[in-house]
Amino acid sequence: MNTAMNYLAVLFVFLLLSAPSLYGMAYDRRIDRQLRAASAGRADHRGSRYERAA
Repeated sequence: MNTAMNYLAVLFVFLLLSAPSLYGMAYDRRIDRQLRAASAGRADHRGSRYERAA
């Protein structure tokens, strides 16, 4: 029983220490997706403007 509690304690500490990092990675990925989407939308807009000018 003590061995199981020790494993659970180690797992809990690991999750406690890694949670902020995992949250930060998810946040960065979300921002990257938003920037990629905005860049793709802006590139489409630029292309149509140059076609009109030509």
